[in-house]
Amino acid sequence: MSNFIDFGAAKKLKQMNEDQNRITQLFQIKYPIIQGGMVWHSGWRLASAVSNNGGLGLIGAGSMYPDILRENIQKCKAATDKPFGVNVPMLYPNLDEVIAIILEEGVKIVFTSAGNPKTYTETLQKEGLKVAHVVSSTKFALKCEDAGVDAVVAEGFEAGGHNGRDETTTFCLIPNVRKHISKPLIAAGGIALGSQMKAAMILGADGVQIGSRFAATVEASSHENFKNKIISLHEGDTQLTLKELAPVRLVKNKFFHDLEKLYESGRDAEALKETLGRARAKRGMFEGDLEEGELEIGQVSALIDEILPVEKVFEKLLKEYQEAN
Repeated sequence: MSNFIDFGAAKKLKQMNEDQNRITQLFQIKYPIIQGGMVWHSGWRLASAVSNNGGLGLIGAGSMYPDILRENIQKCKAATDKPFGVNVPMLYPNLDEVIAIILEEGVKIVFTSAGNPKTYTETLQKEGLKVAHVVSSTKFALKCEDAGVDAVVAEGFEAGGHNGRDETTTFCLIPNVRKHISKPLIAAGGIALGSQMKAAMILGADGVQIGSRFAATVEASSHENFKNKIISLHEGDTQLTLKELAPVRLVKNKFFHDLEKLYESGRDAEALKETLGRARAKRGMFEGDLEEGELEIGQVSALIDEILPVEKVFEKLLKEYQEAN
């Protein structure tokens, strides 16, 4: 694979070897492939497997109590000697405790999302950490640059889970963000194939963040029921909803349709909060209740048709990238 990564060749249409790629340099990884820190999927097994295969694995702190996060970090350190990071959604509680654990355990990379990039960036960087922040618009990408983050993740609304309100697609978002910022740029949303990776690079990205494809892996911590659901989905089986609270892309199951009925009765935000406040995401993705649980996954799930070990996912991504015209 030594001649494979010419991701930089897509950027500015010139040849660059893997040592010159800004994302591989920044995070000291082999390939500019980041695994999304998805709630209920991204435990230490997934993160370490991705890192061991040359990408950057992220532990998803959003679905972990602080003590569970510490345990996952420690197990990840034992399972890989490669760089890995933690994804921290800033809309969750216990943030100060989470940040303290990350620092105490010597994690070197943090991806933040769903909040102000200024909140922890300087604190983390002073301790020698690299910080990336996830955004859904050029406006917020500019705020990231002002905040001094090391990299920006621009995520189109094809992505699963929490999302932007403007419904900007990855193909529109990436070139616009690239035009306005100078920081290393990571494309996310709707990427599961090597050809999609190459397209993202041509649009101006320096690397890619992949979620849904890694959710359907042997190492993901989600329930087998949900993994099997992912590989059965077709176009149109997911939809962005809950704009009144925090936009999220969900599988259209009974829970989703129950939310839609609440909309029909007047879009009552309090009723929506009450329905959501029953550990629905854990019930769906971690415990495997495909009817009453909240099932978060991206549109690209329609292209995912098998559960694979992470190693095989990398093999396919690299081969597809190499073969893409």
